[in-house]
Amino acid sequence: MKLYTYDHCPFCIRARMIFGLRGIPFEEVVLLNDDEDTPIGMIGAKQVPILQKPDGSYMGESLDIVRFVDGMAGEGRLKEEIRPEIQAWLDKVGEYVNKLIQPRDVLIGLPEFATQASIDYFVRKKEQNIGNFETNLSNTQQYLDNLYTDLAELEPLIKESNGLNGEWGMEDILVFPILRNLTIVRGLQLPPKVQAYVAEMSGLCKVPLYTDKAV
Repeated sequence: MKLYTYDHCPFCIRARMIFGLRGIPFEEVVLLNDDEDTPIGMIGAKQVPILQKPDGSYMGESLDIVRFVDGMAGEGRLKEEIRPEIQAWLDKVGEYVNKLIQPRDVLIGLPEFATQASIDYFVRKKEQNIGNFETNLSNTQQYLDNLYTDLAELEPLIKESNGLNGEWGMEDILVFPILRNLTIVRGLQLPPKVQAYVAEMSGLCKVPLYTDKAV
Protein backbone atom coordinates (compact mmCIF):
# COMPACT_ATOMS: atom_id res chain seq x y z
CA MET A 1 0.00 0.00 0.00
CA LYS A 2 1.04 3.57 -0.65
CA LEU A 3 0.32 6.51 1.65
CA TYR A 4 0.51 10.09 0.37
CA THR A 5 1.32 12.56 3.14
CA TYR A 6 2.93 15.72 4.41
CA ASP A 7 5.38 15.13 7.26
CA HIS A 8 3.98 17.98 9.38
CA CYS A 9 0.31 17.08 8.92
CA PRO A 10 -1.37 15.76 12.10
CA PHE A 11 -3.98 13.94 10.03
CA CYS A 12 -1.20 12.18 8.14
CA ILE A 13 0.43 11.20 11.42
CA ARG A 14 -2.81 9.44 12.36
CA ALA A 15 -2.55 7.28 9.27
CA ARG A 16 1.17 6.63 9.75
CA MET A 17 0.52 5.59 13.35
CA ILE A 18 -1.76 2.67 12.56
CA PHE A 19 0.75 1.15 10.14
CA GLY A 20 3.37 1.29 12.87
CA LEU A 21 1.10 0.01 15.64
CA ARG A 22 -0.05 -2.94 13.51
CA GLY A 23 3.32 -3.66 11.92
CA ILE A 24 2.03 -3.35 8.37
CA PRO A 25 4.53 -2.24 5.71
CA PHE A 26 3.67 0.65 3.43
CA GLU A 27 5.31 3.07 1.03
CA GLU A 28 5.14 6.73 2.02
CA VAL A 29 5.10 9.44 -0.62
CA VAL A 30 5.46 13.03 0.61
CA LEU A 31 3.83 15.53 -1.75
CA LEU A 32 4.91 19.12 -2.18
CA ASN A 33 2.54 21.34 -0.24
CA ASP A 34 1.52 23.33 -3.30
CA ASP A 35 0.81 20.23 -5.44
CA GLU A 36 -2.94 20.46 -5.95
CA ASP A 37 -3.23 18.32 -9.08
CA THR A 38 -2.05 15.01 -7.55
CA PRO A 39 -4.50 14.78 -4.63
CA ILE A 40 -7.37 16.23 -6.64
CA GLY A 41 -6.73 13.62 -9.30
CA MET A 42 -6.94 10.88 -6.69
CA ILE A 43 -9.85 11.88 -4.45
CA GLY A 44 -11.22 15.09 -5.91
CA ALA A 45 -9.86 17.34 -3.15
CA LYS A 46 -6.57 18.94 -2.16
CA GLN A 47 -6.06 17.06 1.09
CA VAL A 48 -3.92 14.33 2.61
CA PRO A 49 -3.47 11.65 3.78
CA ILE A 50 -4.50 9.54 0.81
CA LEU A 51 -4.18 5.76 0.90
CA GLN A 52 -3.77 3.76 -2.28
CA LYS A 53 -5.33 0.46 -1.29
CA PRO A 54 -4.17 -2.98 -2.50
CA ASP A 55 -6.80 -2.91 -5.27
CA GLY A 56 -5.36 0.37 -6.59
CA SER A 57 -8.27 2.55 -5.46
CA TYR A 58 -7.77 5.64 -3.32
CA MET A 59 -9.13 6.52 0.12
CA GLY A 60 -9.04 9.87 1.87
CA GLU A 61 -10.03 10.94 5.40
CA SER A 62 -7.51 10.03 8.09
CA LEU A 63 -9.82 8.17 10.46
CA ASP A 64 -11.31 6.14 7.62
CA ILE A 65 -7.76 5.11 6.70
CA VAL A 66 -6.98 4.25 10.32
CA ARG A 67 -10.04 2.02 10.62
CA PHE A 68 -9.41 0.37 7.25
CA VAL A 69 -5.81 -0.53 8.06
CA ASP A 70 -6.74 -1.58 11.59
CA GLY A 71 -9.33 -3.95 10.13
CA MET A 72 -6.72 -5.46 7.80
CA ALA A 73 -4.38 -6.29 10.66
CA GLY A 74 -6.39 -9.21 11.98
CA GLU A 75 -5.81 -8.08 15.56
CA GLY A 76 -8.01 -6.54 18.20
CA ARG A 77 -9.53 -3.34 16.90
CA LEU A 78 -8.57 0.01 18.34
CA LYS A 79 -10.65 1.12 21.28
CA GLU A 80 -13.16 3.65 19.94
CA GLU A 81 -14.04 5.38 23.22
CA ILE A 82 -12.97 9.01 23.57
CA ARG A 83 -13.26 10.12 27.19
CA PRO A 84 -15.09 13.44 27.56
CA GLU A 85 -12.12 14.94 29.40
CA ILE A 86 -9.81 13.98 26.50
CA GLN A 87 -12.19 15.55 23.99
CA ALA A 88 -12.36 18.68 26.11
CA TRP A 89 -8.55 18.79 26.19
CA LEU A 90 -8.36 18.43 22.42
CA ASP A 91 -10.90 21.22 21.93
CA LYS A 92 -9.06 23.59 24.26
CA VAL A 93 -5.57 22.99 22.88
CA GLY A 94 -6.91 23.11 19.34
CA GLU A 95 -7.75 26.77 19.78
CA TYR A 96 -4.10 27.87 19.80
CA VAL A 97 -1.70 25.00 19.12
CA ASN A 98 -1.28 25.78 15.42
CA LYS A 99 0.02 29.23 16.36
CA LEU A 100 2.97 27.48 17.97
CA ILE A 101 3.50 24.81 15.34
CA GLN A 102 2.68 26.09 11.86
CA PRO A 103 5.09 29.07 11.75
CA ARG A 104 7.88 26.61 12.56
CA ASP A 105 6.87 23.97 10.00
CA VAL A 106 8.52 25.87 7.16
CA LEU A 107 11.79 26.39 9.05
CA ILE A 108 13.08 22.83 9.52
CA GLY A 109 13.62 21.50 6.00
CA LEU A 110 10.60 19.23 5.64
CA PRO A 111 10.23 17.54 2.23
CA GLU A 112 6.81 19.07 1.52
CA PHE A 113 8.51 22.48 1.66
CA ALA A 114 11.40 21.68 -0.68
CA THR A 115 10.60 24.62 -2.97
CA GLN A 116 9.99 28.29 -2.26
CA ALA A 117 6.65 28.01 -4.05
CA SER A 118 5.51 25.30 -1.63
CA ILE A 119 6.56 27.43 1.35
CA ASP A 120 4.79 30.51 0.00
CA TYR A 121 1.64 28.47 -0.64
CA PHE A 122 1.58 27.16 2.94
CA VAL A 123 2.28 30.53 4.54
CA ARG A 124 -0.40 32.24 2.50
CA LYS A 125 -3.03 29.63 3.35
CA LYS A 126 -2.25 29.28 7.05
CA GLU A 127 -1.84 32.97 7.81
CA GLN A 128 -5.48 33.37 6.79
CA ASN A 129 -6.38 31.24 9.83
CA ILE A 130 -3.78 32.01 12.50
CA GLY A 131 -2.43 35.42 11.51
CA ASN A 132 1.09 36.53 10.72
CA PHE A 133 3.72 33.85 11.28
CA GLU A 134 6.32 36.23 12.70
CA THR A 135 3.80 37.68 15.15
CA ASN A 136 2.90 34.20 16.34
CA LEU A 137 6.56 33.29 16.78
CA SER A 138 7.04 36.40 18.90
CA ASN A 139 4.13 35.28 21.09
CA THR A 140 5.64 31.84 21.75
CA GLN A 141 5.92 32.27 25.52
CA GLN A 142 2.29 33.31 25.84
CA TYR A 143 1.17 30.18 24.02
CA LEU A 144 3.57 28.02 26.02
CA ASP A 145 2.15 29.35 29.28
CA ASN A 146 -1.29 28.15 28.17
CA LEU A 147 0.13 24.88 26.94
CA TYR A 148 1.90 24.04 30.19
CA THR A 149 -1.36 24.46 32.07
CA ASP A 150 -3.11 22.17 29.60
CA LEU A 151 -0.32 19.57 29.63
CA ALA A 152 -0.57 19.43 33.43
CA GLU A 153 -4.26 18.58 33.00
CA LEU A 154 -3.46 15.87 30.46
CA GLU A 155 -0.85 14.06 32.56
CA PRO A 156 -3.21 12.41 35.10
CA LEU A 157 -5.37 11.16 32.21
CA ILE A 158 -2.51 8.97 30.94
CA LYS A 159 -2.65 5.36 32.11
CA GLU A 160 0.52 3.51 33.03
CA SER A 161 0.87 1.50 29.79
CA ASN A 162 -0.64 0.72 26.40
CA GLY A 163 -1.65 4.17 25.36
CA LEU A 164 -3.56 6.97 27.01
CA ASN A 165 -6.38 4.77 28.27
CA GLY A 166 -4.63 1.48 29.01
CA GLU A 167 -5.49 0.03 25.59
CA TRP A 168 -4.47 1.36 22.19
CA GLY A 169 -7.32 3.39 20.82
CA MET A 170 -8.64 6.39 18.98
CA GLU A 171 -7.58 8.64 21.84
CA ASP A 172 -3.98 7.90 20.89
CA ILE A 173 -4.71 8.49 17.21
CA LEU A 174 -6.07 11.96 18.05
CA VAL A 175 -3.69 13.10 20.81
CA PHE A 176 -0.25 11.82 19.80
CA PRO A 177 -0.07 13.80 16.52
CA ILE A 178 -0.53 17.06 18.44
CA LEU A 179 2.10 16.18 21.02
CA ARG A 180 4.53 14.98 18.36
CA ASN A 181 4.20 18.19 16.39
CA LEU A 182 4.71 20.27 19.53
CA THR A 183 8.23 18.83 19.77
CA ILE A 184 9.08 21.35 17.04
CA VAL A 185 9.12 24.07 19.73
CA ARG A 186 12.62 24.56 21.10
CA GLY A 187 12.80 24.35 24.87
CA LEU A 188 9.45 22.63 25.25
CA GLN A 189 9.25 20.91 28.65
CA LEU A 190 6.78 18.04 28.73
CA PRO A 191 5.60 16.66 32.09
CA PRO A 192 7.24 13.29 32.86
CA LYS A 193 4.29 11.04 31.98
CA VAL A 194 3.56 13.01 28.84
CA GLN A 195 7.23 12.81 27.82
CA ALA A 196 7.30 9.06 28.40
CA TYR A 197 4.08 8.63 26.42
CA VAL A 198 5.36 10.66 23.48
CA ALA A 199 8.64 8.73 23.38
CA GLU A 200 6.86 5.38 23.57
CA MET A 201 4.36 6.23 20.84
CA SER A 202 7.06 7.63 18.57
CA GLY A 203 8.94 4.35 18.76
CA LEU A 204 5.91 2.11 18.38
CA CYS A 205 4.43 4.08 15.50
CA LYS A 206 7.74 4.80 13.80
CA VAL A 207 6.95 8.51 13.66
CA PRO A 208 10.12 10.46 14.54
CA LEU A 209 9.90 13.49 16.80
CA TYR A 210 11.12 16.97 15.86
CA THR A 211 13.21 17.44 19.01
CA ASP A 212 16.54 17.58 17.15
CA LYS A 213 15.14 20.15 14.68
CA ALA A 214 13.22 22.30 17.15
CA VAL A 215 13.16 26.07 16.63
